[in-house]
Amino acid sequence: MNVLVFGQTGQVATELALFDGVTCLGRADADLTDPGACEAVIAATDADAVINAAAYTAVDKAEENRDTAMIVNAMAPTAMAAAAAARGIPFVHISTDYVFDGSGSAPWQPDAPTGPLGVYGASKLGGEKGVAAAGGTYAILRTAWVFSAHGNNFVRTMRRLGAERDALTIVGDQIGGPTPARDIAAACMKIARALHADPSKSGTYHFSGAPDVSWADFAREIFAQSDLSVDVTDITTDQYPTPAKRPANSRLNCTTTTSAFGIERPDWRAGLAQVLADLTP
Repeated sequence: MNVLVFGQTGQVATELALFDGVTCLGRADADLTDPGACEAVIAATDADAVINAAAYTAVDKAEENRDTAMIVNAMAPTAMAAAAAARGIPFVHISTDYVFDGSGSAPWQPDAPTGPLGVYGASKLGGEKGVAAAGGTYAILRTAWVFSAHGNNFVRTMRRLGAERDALTIVGDQIGGPTPARDIAAACMKIARALHADPSKSGTYHFSGAPDVSWADFAREIFAQSDLSVDVTDITTDQYPTPAKRPANSRLNCTTTTSAFGIERPDWRAGLAQVLADLTP
């Protein structure tokens, strides 16, 4: 199956590029600030499915750049989904836990009420609504806490800081499932194939790593597997203010993804070991 991927340098797109039959598009091929251009690329493609792995992901900067975030995260995916629907091919769109308000402690179900806390989450929710309304075969795959051996992510930041310091304070009251980009890419490919065979599986799904942990405990595991001696002290979200508010509860219920596609939640600790091996010279 030939798959057209929007995104080229991002964490998931980099992993998708390793699959046979995948063509990844960078900004020179399709500028996400021009939804019409994205639509035209799909209209001209002979691919069997489209995956959108590109997004405006600068959560804090989105607070100041609302218009750009909305174009890239809401208008562009809506245009892509409409073009895919017109061609009769599946569209897989990666979304985020940030569409929820982070309340409570129960894992979020795919049909739970949304309530984004900031511009980034609101823009991603706008994209979800546009994709679902396009009338084609689609899957919205919400994920969380993405990490890999490339790009900007928590694992690489902790490795750098852990090599420089012997003590760190890390937020301990935000809980979620760290998710290896490699596993997200594999899930997207499997879902695209399944939708191609059975459009009735269209819908919104969740996919994140297990077990759920705090950022502080995630950091402790990174340091343990990296053989770095770093004393981690838990702090509250209020003690680490950011321009955009983060959800405290990013737990995602992924059972429908398992039942529909046979995709289990990956053990992020095993994924972390692989990433650290990739990062080791």
